[in-house]
Amino acid sequence: MKEVIAEKLNEIEVREQVRILYAAESGSRAWGFSSPDSDYDVRFVYARPAKEYLRLRPVRDVIEWQLDETLDINGWDLKKTLSLLSGSNPSLFEWAGSPIVYRRTGEWEEIRTVLPAYFDEKKMFCHYLSMAKRNYLANFGGEKIRYKKYLYVLRALLCSRWVAARGTLPPLSFDELAAAELPKALKGDIEELLRIKREVSEEADGKRNPRFEEFIAQEFEEGQKIAVCLPAKKTDDAALDELFLRILLENLI
Repeated sequence: MKEVIAEKLNEIEVREQVRILYAAESGSRAWGFSSPDSDYDVRFVYARPAKEYLRLRPVRDVIEWQLDETLDINGWDLKKTLSLLSGSNPSLFEWAGSPIVYRRTGEWEEIRTVLPAYFDEKKMFCHYLSMAKRNYLANFGGEKIRYKKYLYVLRALLCSRWVAARGTLPPLSFDELAAAELPKALKGDIEELLRIKREVSEEADGKRNPRFEEFIAQEFEEGQKIAVCLPAKKTDDAALDELFLRILLENLI
């Protein structure tokens, strides 16, 4: 599959006339709890020739290349990427921390070195807490629940706990995250849930776990209190402006 993805990335560069600076896996495969039939969520950052950024009507800043049962491939333009980095976009930080990398360039390494300066603890915490709530409200209405939805909610809550406790980006590995943040009383439950998730299809479901439900409710309540206390962070975009111009000059065509 890595060879297939590499071919797809080359195809994107040729047809879209861009250069891919970074490409990595996102989602359950990066988190470590994919099912046998999980698709490949490939995310990438690309740059166009410098002259494209000087047009009166700028081109679209997203490439949505493929979406089917096997591959989900899309990427962000360099300018969009740096703009989102300025706002401490959580998805971008997760892409950067992915353990499965398909493409990496020197320009991306320059971007990666400035990531820590734009990490906003409050934004990250609120993002993960909100993600957990959205998933819970959208999927927890019946007696049964898809296994992956439990993991999506639990992962987001554990990420919020990590951010509140350490002020750093949570690890992508769910095993590492659970080992650090999940209460010991739930260790057996989570190990069983992970075992099942890794063996069954994406659509498989099961009975709701009252111990998980209690933990989730407590985290939602506690999270609201923590969010109010976290300070907001102000950032300076000057370094990102300079980085953007430097990469453009390197890609001048």
